[in-house]
Amino acid sequence: MTGNIGSPSLTATNLTEDTIVAIATPPGRGGIGIVRLSGPDARRLLSPQLELRSSLLPGRARYCAIVDGGARLDEGVVTWFAAPNSYSGEDVLEVAAHGSPVILDLLVRRALEAGARLARPGEFTQRAFLNGRIDLTQAEAVRDLIEAETLYQVRVAAEQLSGALSRRVTPVKEQLVALVTMLEAGIDFAEDDIDVTPDAEIARRLDALDAALAPIAATFREGRLVHNGLTMAIVGRPNAGKSSLFNRLVERERAIVTATPGTTRDLVTERISLGGIPVELVDTAGLRETQDEAESHGIARTEGAMADADLVLLLLDATAAVDADGVLRLPEEDARLLTSLEERSPLLVLNKIDLARPTHVDGVRLAKVEKANVETMSELAQVSALTGEGVAALRARLLERVRGSGSNPGNNAEGGMLTSLRHYEAMQGCTQALSRARAAVAERVPHEMLLLDLYAALQQLDQLTGATTADDILNRIFSSFCIGK
Repeated sequence: MTGNIGSPSLTATNLTEDTIVAIATPPGRGGIGIVRLSGPDARRLLSPQLELRSSLLPGRARYCAIVDGGARLDEGVVTWFAAPNSYSGEDVLEVAAHGSPVILDLLVRRALEAGARLARPGEFTQRAFLNGRIDLTQAEAVRDLIEAETLYQVRVAAEQLSGALSRRVTPVKEQLVALVTMLEAGIDFAEDDIDVTPDAEIARRLDALDAALAPIAATFREGRLVHNGLTMAIVGRPNAGKSSLFNRLVERERAIVTATPGTTRDLVTERISLGGIPVELVDTAGLRETQDEAESHGIARTEGAMADADLVLLLLDATAAVDADGVLRLPEEDARLLTSLEERSPLLVLNKIDLARPTHVDGVRLAKVEKANVETMSELAQVSALTGEGVAALRARLLERVRGSGSNPGNNAEGGMLTSLRHYEAMQGCTQALSRARAAVAERVPHEMLLLDLYAALQQLDQLTGATTADDILNRIFSSFCIGK
């Protein structure tokens, strides 16, 4: 098997021979610390360090004293899970002691001296996958659950861990297998008067497969956002209220706010949750011509932040832009900035509506900006960063923009969604193979050749769940886990 440098791959042989050990709780001191062993010798290797009041039974926690060289060091709880009814599918022993690094390190050292091997990152979960306890999408969900920053991410990962994506893909795979079986039978038994499947029936089944795959592939937009989050930059001219709005969205005084234009001279970032999606919010320096060296550096960083951001929020100053007739006439600097950002489709936000003329700006009209495709107020959110007016509506507008109109995140989460590029590429590979199969049907290609495309599509679905995933891909996935999981 192909593995990462310095990290040999697991094989069926050493899965049954090796017993691995690791500390399963985070580094440092705490109330509880856990040492986990998995493998055929899990019970035996730490038995000299554990004094039990009653014998171990599968799935039962037992009080124990932790001893070393005859000296009693600690007391804790030991639990034994007998194969195959354990997390890894092997015999698993977990010792929960007080969270002293000294005690936990001692238990690990004694297990290593007795013949255990130190577990690699993610190796417990990798063994669970290789032993058939979970599929690859569920294994990846374990990592996602550990790394989750928002409750929505936790819910999505929990659904994936329960097999939601696999359950969604399985019926499609069954349809594909049925079509392959039908064509194979027509080829193998053509001389026994079994009818060859008509091209119209094959095309109908391929259409049904496409119809089943399309909604799954469509979940990648939100699944990618849930998994990776996004970056949003607040940009605009000096004193438009960028830092004030930043603080409102962060819900604390994170950025310095003064009445002096150009206060912000460096990027200020903060992680927030927007409808459960992690967002790195970036407050930037005001964009204007300046001779100040420090401010010039800040503006250069702002331009870099705009280029890197997934979403740009362009903040406009209502006091400088709305005239007495209620028409929003952008100052030359704002108009030029809006034009330069047109391809990025920035979200326009009119700030300081509490100070604007007229007082109520619901009927404000936006004068057409030359070369900029913005003509109606429907594309403009209105807020007061000072009073908080309109901020809740802005959050809703941002969430709508992030997720896309018409999305239903609840249904996606419950039905399983594609959350990684690996998932999406497997789905795209399947769709492309089916497209080639459809073209082959139209060209009346022999079924023996058509089956090559169908098997290619099937292989892509198997790669999604891990049934045929290459070993180097597995090692790359599990190496991103923490040690002890």
